Amino acid sequence: MNNRKIDNLDLTILNILQDDGKVSNAEIARMVGKAPSAVLERVRKLRKAGIIKGYECIVDHKLLGRGLTAFTSIRVAEGVGAIEVGQRLAEFPEVLEVHYTAGRDSYLVKVRVEDTEALQATLAKFGTIGAVRETNSTIVLTTVKESRVIPLDHEDE
Repeated sequence: MNNRKIDNLDLTILNILQDDGKVSNAEIARMVGKAPSAVLERVRKLRKAGIIKGYECIVDHKLLGRGLTAFTSIRVAEGVGAIEVGQRLAEFPEVLEVHYTAGRDSYLVKVRVEDTEALQATLAKFGTIGAVRETNSTIVLTTVKESRVIPLDHEDE
């Protein structure tokens, strides 16, 4: 951020926004004891620096008929560092995350679908990608914690 270190006020603002992305600028200003214009400028700088990437709406996947979550490890035949298969996997709407990994398998993919039949159909779609050699899925029984919040501790000043 303009070659300056993120300070405790930035960290506080980020924590507030991670807790509730819809919180108003005026409410953030009240919470941190600053003028709304000062908070707005901080948020703009955090966005410009790419630290704030965006805002999202979190929905209950079970209530929307996507009750099965699975993690699928995928072994592929592509060159080291190549991510073309990963880019193709990311195009499937039921794929929520695609991670290029080190180790035996090349990708770890998070999938949300209706049921095991839908998972089977998704795995069949993965198989249409020529370089995919093997998949291994783990079905989630219960999710204990799921979050995109990054813990941000305040620094000693």
